[in-house]
Amino acid sequence: MASKIKCVRAREVFDTRNIPALEVDVILEDGSLGRAIAPSGTSRGANESVDLRDNDQSYFKGMGVWKAIKNVETLIDEVLRGNDAIDQEHIDRLMIELDGTRNKSKLGGNAMIATSIANAKAAAESLNIPLFEHLGKGKEIPLSWFLVMIGGPIYAGEGFKTSDIQEFAYYALNSKSYREGYTMTLDVYQALRKTLEKKGYALPRLGGGWLAPLFSSNDEALSTMTKAIEEAGYSPGKDFAIYLDVASTHFYKNGMYHLEADNKTLTSQEMVDFLEDVCNAYPIISIEDGLSEEDWEGWKFLTKKIGHRTQLVGDDIFATSPQRLRKAIDMGVANAIIIKPNQIGTVTEAIETVNLAKAAGYGTILSARSGEIGDPFLSHFVVGQSIGQGKLTSFDGDEHIRLNEILRIEEYLGQRGTYAGRKVLSRFMS
Repeated sequence: MASKIKCVRAREVFDTRNIPALEVDVILEDGSLGRAIAPSGTSRGANESVDLRDNDQSYFKGMGVWKAIKNVETLIDEVLRGNDAIDQEHIDRLMIELDGTRNKSKLGGNAMIATSIANAKAAAESLNIPLFEHLGKGKEIPLSWFLVMIGGPIYAGEGFKTSDIQEFAYYALNSKSYREGYTMTLDVYQALRKTLEKKGYALPRLGGGWLAPLFSSNDEALSTMTKAIEEAGYSPGKDFAIYLDVASTHFYKNGMYHLEADNKTLTSQEMVDFLEDVCNAYPIISIEDGLSEEDWEGWKFLTKKIGHRTQLVGDDIFATSPQRLRKAIDMGVANAIIIKPNQIGTVTEAIETVNLAKAAGYGTILSARSGEIGDPFLSHFVVGQSIGQGKLTSFDGDEHIRLNEILRIEEYLGQRGTYAGRKVLSRFMS
């Protein structure tokens, strides 16, 4: 069989933060090659699969990946060699069984996800079809979403006086295509930059070049975001809405939420009130990780209070885990989930979580990880699985690789494709 796996190889490369990363090649009998670099991320939840590192402090402060490389080239290669790459679920199940741990700690989640993605790419090449077609039957282009600013202690740094909120993004609600959404949001982004520069804000450019204004409060950040929509000639809440990734786990200590920008310490219920207040004041339609990853009762209260009008997105609390999502469904916690394949460890398990979320009526949002090397895989995954929303693009850095790939897929599909548009958020809009 031409699509049988001939061998699996691995090497150390470096991500956009100059940190070692694991790259895997899956090579088939017919010469097809799939290659993938394991994403790691900066903001990692406690429930994610293990990112296996060497812990040798003399080499990149313990961040080497030679242990994971050895696992790929011995254990994984041995069990996968001779199997049909086209059967993605079988390939992934073999690795899951080989690992045998809850959190992928034996082989390493980085070893498994890089192999899983590389296998999918090799299979699509062998079949001579676009990757998104191999990853699912979907033909839906996601709603246009663009990251415009960052803040918080994880991205901006401890003691860095900016907003507590980790990410700020815009939804182009009335765009008729992803391409149009890009051009519309670019107008607002440019207006945002002009507004910030006109007011004399310090504008450090961190990580991939994202804006990290030094705001004096969280309210000031949201007010500026909203003002930029108007400055660009659009209507807040009608043409554009705001997406917030609060990443509150990172300022949750000793049972309290510590908002440094506002000089406030809040209980769980007070944090819910704070989130309700900002939703009342600004055109916010989505809030990710509004509460800490283990504050289940707080999440339940938040969902009951504003879940009927706000997309409440769980990332750290779910970690793309079907088990944690089932608990949330039973408790009435959140109404949408972030999908990060590397959190769970294989493409197959990520798809299982997508299907579970959809069956329960939860929104699905595919997300990239910070530090990723430019790879269009997620652009194909979000379309192939009809996920509907994707935290994949900004106006700086490697995100343009994913942006341009979505535009190519949109062009390739033409009339055969559909655009998710505002309908994925319709239940939260009056």
